[in-house]
Amino acid sequence: MRNATPSKFSKWLNPAAMVLVIIGMVLVVLLGTSFYIVDQTEEAVVTRFGRFYAINGPGLHIKLPFGIDRRYVVNVKNVQTEQFGFRTLTSGVSSTYTNQTSESSMLTGDLNIIEVEWIIQYRIVDSKAWVFNVMERTETIQDVSRSAINMLVGDRAIMDIMGPERSLIEAEGTEFMNETFRNYGLGIDVIAVKLQNIDPPAGVQEAFDDVNKAIQDMNRLINEGQQVYNEEIPKAKGEADRRIQVAQGYATERVNQANGEVERFNLVYNEYRRAPEVTRQRLYYEMMEEIFKEDTGTVLIDRNLDNFLPLQNLNSPGGNTGGR
Repeated sequence: MRNATPSKFSKWLNPAAMVLVIIGMVLVVLLGTSFYIVDQTEEAVVTRFGRFYAINGPGLHIKLPFGIDRRYVVNVKNVQTEQFGFRTLTSGVSSTYTNQTSESSMLTGDLNIIEVEWIIQYRIVDSKAWVFNVMERTETIQDVSRSAINMLVGDRAIMDIMGPERSLIEAEGTEFMNETFRNYGLGIDVIAVKLQNIDPPAGVQEAFDDVNKAIQDMNRLINEGQQVYNEEIPKAKGEADRRIQVAQGYATERVNQANGEVERFNLVYNEYRRAPEVTRQRLYYEMMEEIFKEDTGTVLIDRNLDNFLPLQNLNSPGGNTGGR
């Protein structure tokens, strides 16, 4: 009978070794479930026994192992996007898309069918509310967004949606969605609603293109007319102001002249009252001077002179005028 020698396998069956192996496995699991890292763009919502416990920011953190503490990592920094009416299959230099007609087809306020594609951009601002308050978060965001855009499109005529009301729809859609999400306690903030393609049904596309071209031509002509108006009106106003100033200057001149003549008349009248004969003689001389100041061919002779024979040189420049 040969003596039994212990094999290598039997050494591993040693109870002490088995205990060490089990303890090592427990330590590995313990360490693996007790530490976690939160990225710079994230927050970790921690629950203990299924109830909210804490919110941890970026860095290395410790939690109770074996599922006692659970973490839910939420991206709170990056802007997230939801697409409606289309889906991006591949993005890059040549992106490819697929249409979602069930989302994009809408009825306008003037009972026309229109295809509207849009996106919303949002950021999670309350990670606790995002984790706990709403179960189907993505579906809720999509339903509220579709409801808002359908409501705003349904209140407007098709040409307003394709033209001047586009930016107003985006602003009102953002406000409506934020108010609804606050009431739901979803914990997000909609940053922007952006309408992408707005097209009429394929059968009437050409007619709408003609209408759009006519609207663009109308706006172009209005802008050109406004430009001419802006150029001519200030010029006309400047000319009018100049003429008004000239007229006011002329009026001031005439008034001053009239006042001067009145003042001169009053002075002459006062002198006339003091010495009528002298004043009368002076006025006579002034009038004669005024009458003949431009006349160079007239000779004046006093008719009261005696023994004087008036003669006129006929070869002189004024010889044909005779003598007086």
